[in-house]
Amino acid sequence: MFDMMKMMGKVKEMQSKMKEAQDQLKDISVEGESGGGMVKAKANGNKELIGLEIDESLVNGTDKDMMRDLIIAAVNKAVVEADIKAKEHIKKSTEGLMPNIPGMDLSGMM
Repeated sequence: MFDMMKMMGKVKEMQSKMKEAQDQLKDISVEGESGGGMVKAKANGNKELIGLEIDESLVNGTDKDMMRDLIIAAVNKAVVEADIKAKEHIKKSTEGLMPNIPGMDLSGMM
């Protein structure tokens, strides 16, 4: 027979683990780069930009459009990588807490 109290306990445990995992996302750090490493952007698991390095040759150049495009590309790569790492972290942190129900993806809860 279905044990509602046991299920509620699992839900509470999952909520706690999910909160803990989300709090740890700020500690995940990933990097995206463009222009052969001329621009490097660093983001955390919350998809926040936390660092940006621009090669001197770009700063001294006059092609602002190219520099802008390289910065955007590097930031976008870092944010995509941060999203992947964050989802992996949440999945790993909540693994085994709930039964595997087809179509139920908890990674969207972040």
